[in-house]
Amino acid sequence: MNSVHFSPGTAVITRISDKQWHALDDDRVVGRGDVSRRPDGRIFLSIDSWHGAVFDQLAATMLTTLPAPLYTVVDEADLDLTASWQRAGFTTRRREWEYLVPTDPLVTGLDSALSPEGVHIVPMGKAQEGPLREVYDAIRAEVDASVGWDSMPAEVLVRPDGTVPVDPAKYAVAAQFDRYIGLVRVVRVTRLPRIGLLAVRADQHRRGIARALLAHVLEALRRAGIETASAEVNESNTAAVALFDSVGAERVSSNLELVRH
Repeated sequence: MNSVHFSPGTAVITRISDKQWHALDDDRVVGRGDVSRRPDGRIFLSIDSWHGAVFDQLAATMLTTLPAPLYTVVDEADLDLTASWQRAGFTTRRREWEYLVPTDPLVTGLDSALSPEGVHIVPMGKAQEGPLREVYDAIRAEVDASVGWDSMPAEVLVRPDGTVPVDPAKYAVAAQFDRYIGLVRVVRVTRLPRIGLLAVRADQHRRGIARALLAHVLEALRRAGIETASAEVNESNTAAVALFDSVGAERVSSNLELVRH
């Protein structure tokens, strides 16, 4: 273990593993720092401490050890935590809105949302894995070439071989003839399902396909007895923001992604 000692009366920062640091005061843990690597390779930090001085010590130690750029995510309403990261040299990279989305079509106005002519929705669990993989990879490449895939929610993890698992049970897709042209991913790990990804191929934009996909999954959730879903939308994704605002989704919080170069 590697320890970094500060001036008398302050905590002792100890690296207990490759991914974790502890701040100790008389052998009592008074703060913890953790690091994780996202599927896209970016390094994210988190620090848990009751005292600002201990936070600063942990941050200073971690920053001298880890390669830049470094990232973290904070609840925008947590002003103290945001200020702590700003003291460490982090600045805002993006804002992500957290929505609560009603599933009742009479509330959302999606009872009349029809698929465009020639397009049909394939329900969750019914998509073929090969074409699903193809549309996922195509959309990812299009996003990477524009705003960058790291602007999307971190909704999936990579396998050890570097591939991304695409589970048909979690996706509904929009199909045109024998080609998938859009998808929506719904995760039900808690009692509040999360819409983690809603995307359409670039050459199919402005046809109402995303709206039809959203209408489909919300109706499926309503039939399952679920009244509300959650969704995360990047503030800069004006089309997605407009879509969720238009269906009566409620903005309940916002997260900031901060970066230190």
